[in-house]
Amino acid sequence: MPGFTRGLDFFGPFAFVGLSQVRESALFSGIPITDRLKVEERACGVWVVDTRTGQTVAFLRFESGVQEVFAVQVLPGLRYPEILTDESEVVASAFLLPDAALADVPAAVS
Repeated sequence: MPGFTRGLDFFGPFAFVGLSQVRESALFSGIPITDRLKVEERACGVWVVDTRTGQTVAFLRFESGVQEVFAVQVLPGLRYPEILTDESEVVASAFLLPDAALADVPAAVS
């Protein structure tokens, strides 16, 4: 696959594989994909692989604005899912719980 695989979900015989563009950094230096693919050949998006044949049957490539995919989730029955941006009203009412605050959450709840 033309990217760093991150995220995987299955639906029927299909694997949905998230790909991130591999960055040149000390962390990723020396791994085979950085040696095999030039920076401009590395892709970010979601590839669909038929698990029966191993063949790629579809893909969604992000050409700009997105360089990393962290998770993939198939949403059966949804035809028009949306990606939330910072401008979304929903984001304005959401919050993040810092990792340090998780220490205060009882084990039975987390």
